[in-house]
Amino acid sequence: MNPGATRPGPLPGLRPEWSRVVDAPGSDGRTHTWHVLDNGVVDPELTVLCVHGNPSWSYLWRRVLHDAPPGVRVIAPDHLEMGWSERTGAVRQLARRIEDLGDLTDFLGLDGPVVTVGHDWGGPISLGWAARHRGQLTGIALANTAVHQPAGAHAPGLIRLARRSAVTPWITSHTTAFIRGAWAMSPPRLDAAVLDAFLSPYRTRARRHGIRDFVEDIPLDPSHESAETLDDVAGSLESLDGLPALIFWGAKDRVFSDIHLHDLEGRLPTAEVHRIPDAGHYSTEHPDFTTTLFSWMATPQPAPSSAGPVKRRPIWRPPPDAATGPAVVELGGGGHTLSFEDFESGVDGAAAGLAAHGVQPGDRVALMVPPGVDLTLALFGCWRLGACAVFIDAGLGPRGMGRAFAAAGPDHLVGIPRALVAARALGWQAHRIPADAVAGGTGALPPPPDDEATAAVVFTSGSTGPSKGVVYRHRHIQAQRDAIGSLYGLTPDDRLVAAFAPFALFGPALGMTTAVPDMDPTEPGSLTAKVLAEAVAAVEATVVFASPAALASVVRTASELSDAHREALAQVRLILSAGAPVRTSLLSEAASLMPHADAHTPYGMTEMLPVADIGLDELREVGRGDGICVGRPIDGVDVRIEPFDGAHDGGEILVRGPHMRERYDRLAATTRAATAPGGWHRTGDVGTVDTEGRLWVGGRLGHVIWTAEGPVMPVATEFALEDHPAVERAAVVGVGPEGTQVAVAVVVTTATITTTLLDELRALVEIPLAAVLDVEELPVDRRHNSKIDRTRIATWATRVLAGGRVGSP
Repeated sequence: MNPGATRPGPLPGLRPEWSRVVDAPGSDGRTHTWHVLDNGVVDPELTVLCVHGNPSWSYLWRRVLHDAPPGVRVIAPDHLEMGWSERTGAVRQLARRIEDLGDLTDFLGLDGPVVTVGHDWGGPISLGWAARHRGQLTGIALANTAVHQPAGAHAPGLIRLARRSAVTPWITSHTTAFIRGAWAMSPPRLDAAVLDAFLSPYRTRARRHGIRDFVEDIPLDPSHESAETLDDVAGSLESLDGLPALIFWGAKDRVFSDIHLHDLEGRLPTAEVHRIPDAGHYSTEHPDFTTTLFSWMATPQPAPSSAGPVKRRPIWRPPPDAATGPAVVELGGGGHTLSFEDFESGVDGAAAGLAAHGVQPGDRVALMVPPGVDLTLALFGCWRLGACAVFIDAGLGPRGMGRAFAAAGPDHLVGIPRALVAARALGWQAHRIPADAVAGGTGALPPPPDDEATAAVVFTSGSTGPSKGVVYRHRHIQAQRDAIGSLYGLTPDDRLVAAFAPFALFGPALGMTTAVPDMDPTEPGSLTAKVLAEAVAAVEATVVFASPAALASVVRTASELSDAHREALAQVRLILSAGAPVRTSLLSEAASLMPHADAHTPYGMTEMLPVADIGLDELREVGRGDGICVGRPIDGVDVRIEPFDGAHDGGEILVRGPHMRERYDRLAATTRAATAPGGWHRTGDVGTVDTEGRLWVGGRLGHVIWTAEGPVMPVATEFALEDHPAVERAAVVGVGPEGTQVAVAVVVTTATITTTLLDELRALVEIPLAAVLDVEELPVDRRHNSKIDRTRIATWATRVLAGGRVGSP
């Protein structure tokens, strides 16, 4: 056995039997001694070859070995000069390391099927091996690595410092500074014992020379000795395209940024991507890594909702019988108007304008423009050009918008001046295009995109967790447009006031004149009764769409209405409200202002809207039930309940249909978790279906109260409490360990809570209330100002009942 190779002692999470030392002949004519972690599965169904980078060692893959399913062999070697393998004294550059890995796997008799997994410099090494062993491969997985230094990417300060010749030995081999610095840059911080384990092979200067050599082998310019080899590896990815591929990415990486992620996506366009916003360079340490890896290996990409052979009208073209006159009317800001007569040429001109600014088919274009003419032209122009529109709602707030922007990684940003200035100040990486510079372009356009082209990334509200990008193809948007039009009998004879931003875009697509009221779309409460009535009068609207918070503001300010305003509102035939649960009382009060209107509330979510629908008359008829009744599924949509267990009613609501999302953007594991066999989307809502086929929503799965008697859905209890005249709003949450939780009501009241009021409230509900807590207001989501943040309230209630600081939720 050559000197310098040995096995580690006891380390956290590492079983002694996994560690072995082998002597393998090399193609350089010498025999080398390797330290290898190997779970030793005999006659494996699949072998996972894990390749570490610098300055780590095979301990990086301990969880992969621990979590490997039966029949899966995991082999994780330490590179020569690294970890517990031999120190040969030779400088081993990238090409040599790829040869070394091939020598070892030949000696081990590694045969297919094989999945390679690489991190950091282990990425190019594993990919170089993969290109030479294509016949054995069934997949490739990568975690925070790169094969190219794209434009705009810069080596981090630690790397630049370590590459200065006078400093390099002191940073990399004379001390442990480089190892400690690499881990310090990667959140979350390691447990001290785990960090000590990563340091263990590198205690002495003699064992750290490989770290220095790895750093010096980074080809920061084309003249470097390894630059050609790295280019060859990058080029070889074309031969690997089509293989199942997974990219697992920590977004807080200060070595490889999202720019490197996007480069890999371009080279492996069929790869599944799972991006973790709060993980750093060592994303393999994230608890979701092995779950994502083995789930990906075990199953194909979940099938989306079946599209069917339906051929639909392109989303960027209104119907041939579109209304004459205005298509979009702005009642605030610049007061611009776009006619249907100019619509087609305007959209083509916007597509040409975008192309003139460098937008190409397939590019991602973030749109930060208020609803109106400029947004309509920019969006429809993107779709005609074949670009993907990225919707980042200002309602997410500055931090949420920044996270969404980073997650989507748009190539371009079309925005109003304020948005462009903010993007520059915040360092958002995208080519900035002024919104007013898009229209009126000239020049030839590429062929229109087909129905399978990606049309949009739309972000969820983030009311029940981090906002997620939802990917839609053109066929999904077309099916959504047609479903909405059919459900409500919308025709070009209708005229729409859209106080809910998404509907401002569906109006022109359905051939309806669409008015955008003079309001702040990020502040639903800015829609007053007077503002709504003036918008209705301006276009003689027959349809109004507003969020529940906007409708509540209209009802609250109804005293502002003049006789002329009320006469205008009497023309409306249809009121629609969605975005959050709509209470019957609110819909009734809104309908009283528009006495000839049929009031409806569609149920759905960012991933699929609409799913079901119910009118005000039926809401009044059904009364109280297991939550809020959202009606029957619309035509073409399937709904089923996945029960909690056999002993209790209710469960998670699953849906599918032609306008269901494709996937979550760069969240492959989340897509898998949210997709049930058969292409069903797990909504995260819970509820029941009654004997008439109506769906009742009882809350969110994460808000179910798991008592000793079984699960309790919160919405029915909240509505019962709100029946009391002293209660303006209520939230019911669980406190305590799951399975023994107690229900706690948190209420906004108009009266002091007394013993009598407590008794009255407890008498209204069917479950025991361990406590009733009074607050001034309940926290709600930023986008709709309607969805109660029960998770935040539960955390606050737990603290209060434990004797902690009261404050507010």
